Amino acid sequence: MTIRGIDLAALTLMDALDLAILVEDEAMERYEEFAFQMEQHRTPEAAKFFRYMIENEAKHGRDLRARRELDFRDAPSRVNAAMIWDVEAPDYDAARAFMTPRRAMEAALAAEIKAHAFFEGALASIQDPAVAALFVELRDEERQHQALVRAELDKLPPDGPLDDEDFVDPPAAVD
Repeated sequence: MTIRGIDLAALTLMDALDLAILVEDEAMERYEEFAFQMEQHRTPEAAKFFRYMIENEAKHGRDLRARRELDFRDAPSRVNAAMIWDVEAPDYDAARAFMTPRRAMEAALAAEIKAHAFFEGALASIQDPAVAALFVELRDEERQHQALVRAELDKLPPDGPLDDEDFVDPPAAVD
């Protein structure tokens, strides 16, 4: 199986670690964009949750980088950001101007489910046992992340009867 130029059957452990780091970086960057958007729209509760997700992604990225450095020092990466897209990052259209914390957490949960599906699906093509073990670990971590987000969701009251879209102004007419 090949994904965006990555032959999963030929993936080395170094490549897999680099790929995993890029996945975490992409998710972190998307959460940064979302947090900024929520702050601009004066939706601090959703922004706060996205900042929490930034920290989670950053921590996981640091752990993966430390592991990569320990095993492969400064060997140049053969994987680049153009080879991944939306593996774990929340969908761009998930952000809303007046997003509730519940909607923010639901967007994060969907991203964690998507990442789990990626690693689960990739496992069928992995040949290297060390890469397979890493992907199993990453898949299982995504399941744990889902559980954490669900636990946070369970603490929230239900959203009110109004939808985020009820507060969005229609486009202005152009003369």
